[in-house]
Amino acid sequence: MAKDNEVITGTDYKRMIIGAYSEFILEYEQINQVKKNGRFFYCGMPGTDVLRTMGAAVLPLQDSVNESIGGLARRVADAAVLGARGNAGVILSQILRGLAKGLTGKYNASSQEFGKAFQYGILYAQKAVPEQKDRPIIVASKIMAKGAYHAVRDGLPIIEILKAAIKAGEESFSEKIDSGEMIMQVFLNGCLKGIIGEFVSPMLPFSRRATHQEKLISPYDDMVRPYCVTFMVANPKLSVELIERELQEIGNFVVVERRYRSLFIHLHSEHPGKVLERAVGWGHIGEIHINIMAETHAMAMVQQSFLMPLALMTVADTPELGQRLQEAGATVILDGSDPSGPSVEEIVNAAHSDIANKYIILTDSEHIRLVVHQARKILGDRVEVVIADGEDEQIQAVRAFFPEDDMLSNVTRMKHAIILAGQE
Repeated sequence: MAKDNEVITGTDYKRMIIGAYSEFILEYEQINQVKKNGRFFYCGMPGTDVLRTMGAAVLPLQDSVNESIGGLARRVADAAVLGARGNAGVILSQILRGLAKGLTGKYNASSQEFGKAFQYGILYAQKAVPEQKDRPIIVASKIMAKGAYHAVRDGLPIIEILKAAIKAGEESFSEKIDSGEMIMQVFLNGCLKGIIGEFVSPMLPFSRRATHQEKLISPYDDMVRPYCVTFMVANPKLSVELIERELQEIGNFVVVERRYRSLFIHLHSEHPGKVLERAVGWGHIGEIHINIMAETHAMAMVQQSFLMPLALMTVADTPELGQRLQEAGATVILDGSDPSGPSVEEIVNAAHSDIANKYIILTDSEHIRLVVHQARKILGDRVEVVIADGEDEQIQAVRAFFPEDDMLSNVTRMKHAIILAGQE
């Protein structure tokens, strides 16, 4: 068969991602209701988790000025990695991250290049859970990628590649489909509908807000700010208060500090260009640093003073549990009342504050185990993770934490306390 010379543009990729998000809007409740088969399953509501992860991923597409497929894929992936919720959301975000890695530096892509980029996606998803390579979503993605191999090799159009992948999944999955398998089917079906223009427009959920979990949550509620921006302004023409007020409109975690005759500015933003565009009117700007927080170990240490060398961060589902954890000795308590749990960005932002130089993150929820590990990859050796099983083990681990000790000693003691609590 003659090889196809199809060119996949950034606009095509945008339609695929929006199509996938639209398909999750239609199917997320069914994914939540799928019976959990086998040893590995997704706690909580995996359909809601991937929907909210995809919601964060599509928002950068609204006003992006970069039309290259590599640039758009990177923005989608960065938002997905930070906006990921639940274990299923983390794995899907890594597939998008691998896709972006495979498309890096490309303005357009051929069908073969896109097919190979999808292989990168599977590899990144496997790295997210190296100790559990037979999770259904990983197995499903490998089966579907293998099914598309011949279509990629033969240079068939992207539509045929997606159809081949979907068909391979349908032929392999049992009647008792797992939620992870269904997530991959929905994702690729959405991409297919997006590329051929047969998806339902997601404009309605973009404009409405939901107050209950059973209703659709607006993606604006899950907007992330993937870029950590720091710079100096010499001889500023505005006061610290006015600059802070302006920056709060376009970012969060805003820090404006006087340093001799200059100002040091730090904030998280989804549009670094807008920040710098405003800053040129404040004075002479320099020492500009932009870090993409979604990258592994990419978080630069902001030059600031910390209240303590080491802090314990944990998650509480209820105010009552939060109070118990605080009384036991926890330093930072994240709100876990959202059924999808905290996003990766919420954990990263909490650890990026001036409370402590290093953190131990403790959770008793299997549902967000990959979320905290993804946050650790971003923050590097500033963070260690301890996993408990249930509130009692969580409380005992907190009681074993002593902020005056080093991180390793605390982690060892906390894990020992969890083992003892589990034997009672």
